[in-house]
Amino acid sequence: MRHYEIVFMVHPDQSEQVPSIIERCSAIISAVKGTVHRLEDWGRRQLAYPIYKLQKAHYVLMNIEATQEVVNQLENQFRFNDCIIRAMVIRMKKAVTEASHMVRAKDDRREHREDVSNDISHDLETRTTEG
Repeated sequence: MRHYEIVFMVHPDQSEQVPSIIERCSAIISAVKGTVHRLEDWGRRQLAYPIYKLQKAHYVLMNIEATQEVVNQLENQFRFNDCIIRAMVIRMKKAVTEASHMVRAKDDRREHREDVSNDISHDLETRTTEG
């Protein structure tokens, strides 16, 4: 079996269907003893350029290990599903399991925000106890 990275973009009005699309893809992969090494739902993001007059799309990243037949099935599903506006499948040399740059950046921003809010609340507490 080979390793693949799959990124697909879902129409922003169909974001509620993303879990069912992911479930369907995972079922196709696991039906032939393939594995999903990494699954990341990046959420709704701004597009670099308009696609079908859309400015945003819901992004999903999957790293899988499967046969070529499974990849062909997934590509057919992406092609004939009106919710999916773009999809890309790339063959990888090895399995990728660590978090992507997008997820790490999101976590870093969240940690920074928490640090700032903790600093602000600490400053407010010291001001009220001094005053």
